[in-house]
Amino acid sequence: MVSLMQGRLPINQDVLLMQKGMLARKVRSKSWKKLRYFRLQDDGMTVWHARQAGGKAKPSFSISDVETVREGHESELLRSLAEEFPLEQGFTIVFHGRRSNLDLVANSVEEAQIWMQGLQHLVDFVTSMDQKERLDQYHDWFQRGDKNQDGRMSFPEVQRLLHLMNVEMDQEYALQLFQAADTSQSGTLEGEEFVEFYKALTKRPEVQEVFENFSADGQKLTLLEFVDFLREEQKEGERASDLALELIDRYEPSDSGKVRHVLSLDGFLSYLCSKDGDVFNPACLPIYQDMTQPLNHYYINSSHNTYLVGDQLCGQSSVEGYIRALKRGCRCVEVDIWDGPSGEPIVYHGHTLTSRIPFKDVVATVAQYAFQTSDYPVILSLENHCTWEQQQVMALHLTEILGEQLLSTTLDGLLPTQLPSPEELRRKILVKGKKLQTLEEDLEEEEEEEVLESQLEGEQEAKPELEAQFESEPQELNCLYSHSHPQVVMCPPFCTPICCQIMVQAPSSKHESLLFPKQKCKPIMCPSLSALVVYLKAVSFHSFTHSREHYRFYETSSFSETKAKSLIKEAGNAFVQHNAWQLSRVYPSGLRTDSSNYNPQELWNAGCQMVAMNVQTAGLEMDICDGLFRQNGGCGYVLKPDFLRDTQSSFHPERPISPFKAQTLLIQVISGQQLPKEDMTKERSIVDPLVRVEIFGVRPDTTRQETNYVENNGFNPYWGQTLCFQVLVPELALLRFVVNDYNWKTRHDFIGQYTLPWTCMQQGYRHIHLLSKDGTSLHPASIFVHICIREGLEGDES
Repeated sequence: MVSLMQGRLPINQDVLLMQKGMLARKVRSKSWKKLRYFRLQDDGMTVWHARQAGGKAKPSFSISDVETVREGHESELLRSLAEEFPLEQGFTIVFHGRRSNLDLVANSVEEAQIWMQGLQHLVDFVTSMDQKERLDQYHDWFQRGDKNQDGRMSFPEVQRLLHLMNVEMDQEYALQLFQAADTSQSGTLEGEEFVEFYKALTKRPEVQEVFENFSADGQKLTLLEFVDFLREEQKEGERASDLALELIDRYEPSDSGKVRHVLSLDGFLSYLCSKDGDVFNPACLPIYQDMTQPLNHYYINSSHNTYLVGDQLCGQSSVEGYIRALKRGCRCVEVDIWDGPSGEPIVYHGHTLTSRIPFKDVVATVAQYAFQTSDYPVILSLENHCTWEQQQVMALHLTEILGEQLLSTTLDGLLPTQLPSPEELRRKILVKGKKLQTLEEDLEEEEEEEVLESQLEGEQEAKPELEAQFESEPQELNCLYSHSHPQVVMCPPFCTPICCQIMVQAPSSKHESLLFPKQKCKPIMCPSLSALVVYLKAVSFHSFTHSREHYRFYETSSFSETKAKSLIKEAGNAFVQHNAWQLSRVYPSGLRTDSSNYNPQELWNAGCQMVAMNVQTAGLEMDICDGLFRQNGGCGYVLKPDFLRDTQSSFHPERPISPFKAQTLLIQVISGQQLPKEDMTKERSIVDPLVRVEIFGVRPDTTRQETNYVENNGFNPYWGQTLCFQVLVPELALLRFVVNDYNWKTRHDFIGQYTLPWTCMQQGYRHIHLLSKDGTSLHPASIFVHICIREGLEGDES
């Protein structure tokens, strides 16, 4: 049978050639390189592979799994094999989520181009498909149900398909649906007959009931009836009238309905399944917050040990870690730099068996990917373990590779009174790290250098010997440069090792002792690297009082998760006030060698801005992190609530009290749609789904409730249960909707989840479109709910 999808695919020579197949080398490492036969299936949507042409094939990937296709020279693995395979014959398939990339080497440049262009063509096609087209992919189920691939589906094959679709249905009822769809009375379903069967199977009686509650004739919603629905149930308020016209025009399938301003049941269902009917408020999807406040007023999407794509002890270091972090919206990435061979600094987790990558490759990757997802500033958090010489190389790479992207001085050359805003720092990369002196001293020095340079230019003709004198005595020039700050000696950018050695030597003369006060000599960082740290000077934390009395607003401290949690318990309000004027970074405990994560919510409650996560590890904690940063255009910056931006705030995250307005949340969990199995290979297993709603916020608000489970129905389970929550600080709360497969013997199996901020939640009848454990879409899996928020605290009304 010709695939229903195939008729929609634009004719493309590359795609046709892909369906003939290609022998290519699959590359996993320098030592694992094996020939495999790859072929695009006739449906145009899946690629299978075998050990050889004509061999037993198995699925490799679906086109909908692919994010993009990269050329060979963009793969660090293929680059390492450039002497063995021409880079022009290689390409990389990048998947959504955390699935490893697939590196392939074709037998010729022409074959590589065919597959790169063909795959990208199919990816673009899938991306451009609208929701209705996605919902109409009946062929996917047909292909899976048509066991003998004869293009027709018998009733036994339909029964098998129902198990694949995760639904247990009465055999007599299933036969009725089958016979009703079999208009040709052939005893099998073909083409449009299967489409009708699928539509009958996916009828939504619970949606029809809501529709009929507002429709006078049960056939359509008039404009006024739809306005009433939007105002009363969806809480759209004053905009309901204008919105009703927009939604009818957008979702009503019939032209006559659009002209008459009425909405049919099909149009009503299309609206409820759309972004407008989603639980996440579409107004919060683009950048909607004020981006002109100081950096310390925002939560910043941050990554820990970004170079690692595995565990902390033996995991692989890769620039892919930076690509993935930046593309998912991280705005603060970490770089651990150590001395490397041939004078080139390397990046890895020190004193472990993790692999190593050149620092310059990391910088080049950041330069390429920093602003693909967001225009707002990227922070490079440097953990510098290098000697003086290799620090100079670091500074050289940063300035030469990043160029204009690198912020190397204050925005206007003047001393600021507060940190700049994300808006002011658009498309800028900031270095966070140790610094030799204060920003005030830096700016003062620059001023003195400018004065001195102008004096030298004026006297150059009159005193030509002066130039030679300065050239022969560079340290005297430095003395002049630093005469007002004898405790710090600067040398020119990219100074020589000799100059550096002079600067760290103890003074040997009375003249030198003026410049080098008698103190214990210790290693000193290279001034050229120090100068690149402008607004984010790393300092040690002693106490909140010490920070207030001795530190400046552009100085930032880092805390382990254990230290930060301890401070929240001991001095939560002081931590809130500290984070209202200074940036804080929190990182995972060193005991998390498996790259596990901690709950970031506890730290956000105290206003900590940069809560660094092991983004390579999926799970509850990353769901919470992704949930917060899903809003505001996914730009990586989220404005903190006003009571966390006030240096005089009375808020204590452990003991929240008024004036924070409490709310009561009522969630009716109505039904589920096309929930996937945990293990799709088990044909006979059907899930017993239940829904758990979790709230994360301040400690008293953190709770969970769940529905009963529905036995043997993952296709269209119905719960109809109401859950009630009372929340003291809704501004800090996140909701996580989880669907599990009930298992009385062991832990429930995870099916899907969706997490979002309380402040981005829409009321009324809403669909929640589920995501996998990896954060990728499980389309068309969803749950249908009704949400109502009431001011104040109420009794349990369930």
